[in-house]
Amino acid sequence: MKLPSHGSNPHYLYNSLGIEMPEHYVDFSANINPLGPPPALLEEWKHSFHYIHDYPDPQASVLTKKIAAMEGVPEQSVLVGNGGAEIISLVARWLAGKRVMIVQPAFSEYETACLANGCRVTWHMLEEGVWELELPALDGIDAIFLCTPNNPTGIEYSPQAVVHLIQECSERGVYVIIDEAFYDFLEEAATYTAHLPDYSNLIILRSLTKMYSIPGLRLGYLMADQEIVSRISAYRPHWSVNALALMAGEICMDAEDHVKRTREMIESERLKLKDFYDSSGFIMSKSSINFYLLREPDTADASGLLRFLLENGIVPRHTFNFPGLSGRWLRFAVKTGRDNSSLMEVLNRWRKEE
Repeated sequence: MKLPSHGSNPHYLYNSLGIEMPEHYVDFSANINPLGPPPALLEEWKHSFHYIHDYPDPQASVLTKKIAAMEGVPEQSVLVGNGGAEIISLVARWLAGKRVMIVQPAFSEYETACLANGCRVTWHMLEEGVWELELPALDGIDAIFLCTPNNPTGIEYSPQAVVHLIQECSERGVYVIIDEAFYDFLEEAATYTAHLPDYSNLIILRSLTKMYSIPGLRLGYLMADQEIVSRISAYRPHWSVNALALMAGEICMDAEDHVKRTREMIESERLKLKDFYDSSGFIMSKSSINFYLLREPDTADASGLLRFLLENGIVPRHTFNFPGLSGRWLRFAVKTGRDNSSLMEVLNRWRKEE
């Protein structure tokens, strides 16, 4: 049985499990802002057809300038790309043939991209259910990938532990690639951008598709020492980011009210879900953002629950391809109150039918 390696596009999951897809379903498998794109982007979209008439700016100069100003870094330290996936691929191309460690569990694209570029990949596996960041053995390592807040657990690692890792890696000449794709969902956004001037080994990855709900456009960026950015950008295809995506990114950079509303809604809904899971006997990861892991106590395989949910129109993300999880957990996005209520209703039925 080969299950899809990503969330979204639920018909692939239904087909792979041989389950008839219901007419109505709620997709909890993609970690996208349930409030949708910023209202200003929706308004501008009506007048944006003209952007397809000419080539996009290959340097993404306006968006780069906005990002640099917002983050307090030089423009030369920013590289805009066609979504987080392209940024990860560019970093992996730059690391070709190197020895790369991945703190697990983590987004599978780090390993996929690194292996495609001939890297020798090792894992630093965190204790399941705790997922507390500990300093790994760094001997023989050229670079390390760390995702915080973490995908798939939703956990924000201790800032002290992360900074300690950056420092130790700096002393050993090890690059630290921190994926902050979900940092802006935190109640108080935590980023390691301020450490860029002090640590030339630090590389920070960002995605605009999650918070601003624009995965169909593809937009992300990287921040690092100017020399690293220059080297990585050499592998980027010309015009890799389309003009509509650049326009959307420029608008999203100004959507502070949308971000604030999203954080407040996500925090409120996540706490409601936690109360439900605690009272219903489920185990929920200590997530701080817009998704979380869920499992049944003393259950080594969530396949039964996965099938039940799919048959009842609830689409979670399986974890069979996350090292250290191996299908014991399911991942859910935090969605609107109505959708979360639908999920809790189906889980109540699961409890009654056990």
